[in-house]
Amino acid sequence: MAFISIPKPYQLKPRVYPTIRRISIPYLLNPLHFFTTTQDSVPPNPVPETPPAQAENLSNALAQEDKEKLNQRVPPGKHRNPEKVEDIICRMMASRAWTTRLQNSIRALVPEFDHSLVYNVLHGAKNSEHALQFFRWVERAGLIHHDREAHMKIIEILGRASKLNHARCILLDMPKKGVEWDEDMFVVLIDSYGQAGIVQEAVKIFRKMEELRVERTVKSYDAFFKVIMRRGRYMMAKRYFNKMLSEGIEPTRHTYNLLLWGFFLSLRLETANRFYEDMKSRGISPDVVTYNTLINGYYRFKKMEEAEKLFVEMKAKNIEPTVISYTTMIKGYVDLERVDDALRLFEEMKSFGIKPNAKTYSTLLPGLCDAGKMAEAKTILKEMVERYIAPPPKDNSIFIKLLSSQCKYGDLNAAADVLKAMIRLSIPTEAGHYGVLIENFCKVSEFDRAIKLLDKLLEKQVILRPESSFEMEASAYNPMIQHLCDHGQTEKAEVFLRQLMKKGIPDHAAFNSLICGHAKEGNPDSAFEIIKIMGRRELSRDADTYKLLIESYLRKGEPADAKTALDSMIEDGHLPDSLVFRSVMESLFEDGRVQTASRVMKTMVEKGVKEHMDLVAKILEALFLRGHVEEALGRIELLMQSGCTLNFDSLLSVLCEKEKTIAAVKLLGFCLDRDCNIDFSSYDKVLDALLAAGKTLNAYSVLCKIMEKGGITNWSSLDDLIKSLNQEGNTKQADILTRMILKGGEAASGSKKGKKQATIAS
Repeated sequence: MAFISIPKPYQLKPRVYPTIRRISIPYLLNPLHFFTTTQDSVPPNPVPETPPAQAENLSNALAQEDKEKLNQRVPPGKHRNPEKVEDIICRMMASRAWTTRLQNSIRALVPEFDHSLVYNVLHGAKNSEHALQFFRWVERAGLIHHDREAHMKIIEILGRASKLNHARCILLDMPKKGVEWDEDMFVVLIDSYGQAGIVQEAVKIFRKMEELRVERTVKSYDAFFKVIMRRGRYMMAKRYFNKMLSEGIEPTRHTYNLLLWGFFLSLRLETANRFYEDMKSRGISPDVVTYNTLINGYYRFKKMEEAEKLFVEMKAKNIEPTVISYTTMIKGYVDLERVDDALRLFEEMKSFGIKPNAKTYSTLLPGLCDAGKMAEAKTILKEMVERYIAPPPKDNSIFIKLLSSQCKYGDLNAAADVLKAMIRLSIPTEAGHYGVLIENFCKVSEFDRAIKLLDKLLEKQVILRPESSFEMEASAYNPMIQHLCDHGQTEKAEVFLRQLMKKGIPDHAAFNSLICGHAKEGNPDSAFEIIKIMGRRELSRDADTYKLLIESYLRKGEPADAKTALDSMIEDGHLPDSLVFRSVMESLFEDGRVQTASRVMKTMVEKGVKEHMDLVAKILEALFLRGHVEEALGRIELLMQSGCTLNFDSLLSVLCEKEKTIAAVKLLGFCLDRDCNIDFSSYDKVLDALLAAGKTLNAYSVLCKIMEKGGITNWSSLDDLIKSLNQEGNTKQADILTRMILKGGEAASGSKKGKKQATIAS
């Protein structure tokens, strides 16, 4: 049970202070002094004489306060309203910690307290803690002896703040202070326990009343019934109802209304009917609250026929239905999909001058949406806006239903009006509301309107609102991001996506669209940053996305970054096609990054791609020419193991022409060791190049190796080599070579081969 409290009016009453001759003139002229009065029925407490020093300090303090007030500007033409003493005390408590210094300041401001002042300070306190501290302090300091009204006020305050232990202690300690308690105080405490959901304590307090011999009337029983019925304790309610009757307390209409409400809340239909009959048998006629309770109860049991009978009966008894009556009936019809009947009642209540409330609108609108009556829904929404009636926060979901339904039936303008109505009614718009419109605008290719909505969404940072509970669906943001990326607005799309990311919305399709957009617009670095973000979020990345990124890097002339993107593509489990490998290798080769191109070639071969041998030959040639002989030979070994065919004659010819004799010697030795197909002319070119370079010993070693493999014995420059060996003092090598030639010539007669065939190792 709630109590409405208002400040007590002061009665202007002059006071006489024994120390008035010691107080300075500013204190006598202080207007605040005349706003504290006492009640005639309460004798004032004696005020001790103020010492001269204290009076002087008090005078100085109040004079300073008056000076500060005078310094405050007052608008021209307006008079200064003097602040009341209780307001000053409340302001002091709100702005300062509760300390002895604050207590002294209050005592200096108010030398004498009365009950009206205490009551009004409690009433004006900013919070319950201030009120409780003040209540206890003035009593413990002996400044006043609290009366019944002060106790009642502090119990109400503590009850509203759920500080029920303090309220209980203050209530039970009242007799110790000589203050009589009454039923109203216990009713307040019982109701406070009920509001806090502590039913058992409410029961204890109610029983305590009997123990303490506090008279219980129907008022306390009603408060008790309300508490226990709210928690479904209908059996306890029946027992105490019988106890109430046994005590000779007659139930009132309000009592029965509470019990009926509780029985229906506990789904006890038969019990509710019995009590309703008992109510009528006692000659208590039902009122509009009774009928509303019964109609709502039958609605909960889906018994709309009985509810209709009661509704008709109520009107037949000249009991005018209220907005609650109509709203309950409309809700029942909507639940039974009888929307036409709900509309009929809606129009009927307006014709009788009963204005629909927020609950009425929020009840009817979902039913109209489900029934496809969008024109009526549009009209009712317009009426809500004109009357500026917003539904309760828990019913804000009706707007998403309105948006979806209007879009479903193709009226996008009406759907846009729903969003405008939300803004007009100060209903918080969420990302999901914008998402429904954006999705449907994209479906019908009205991208300009979708972008305008997106601009508002980003400008107001609706997505980032912490209280947002209705997020945007992927079906809304993916088409929007795709369109922006396809039409050169990837930066806006990224701002949009990053706001979504902060709400923890991962979607690989949106990320891939963003990567493609950046790649198409020539911003591969931004695209690669998105790829890294996807990797941290463990989102899959498409092969086509990587391909676009690589192409973007190549167009920008950054083959090294293209190679990095290619490596990331392979790490993600994608196999680039041969054209991607070729484009990266070509760009690296043309940029002079031969070794990097060689590594890409190695990866290509390892992945089973055996194409583009012309480019492979160029890379190998460049490796030999730059002195990376061992790396080149390693790549050749890998190619041979993979079954690739190489033109060694061409490589040897180029190396000889470029006078890279050492590289040619190593390549030729590699081929001889593996019995590769080498033309005799290639032998001659290598030997001639060595001889021309004066590397006779190298030529001797190569020739010996060739002859051991059954190669040439009729090299045209053989005599020149022997001659050079003799001239350089290498006579031993010359003699050995001469004998090998003679023996080789005899063994090779009649069986000279034009070319030595060898199979390539696989």
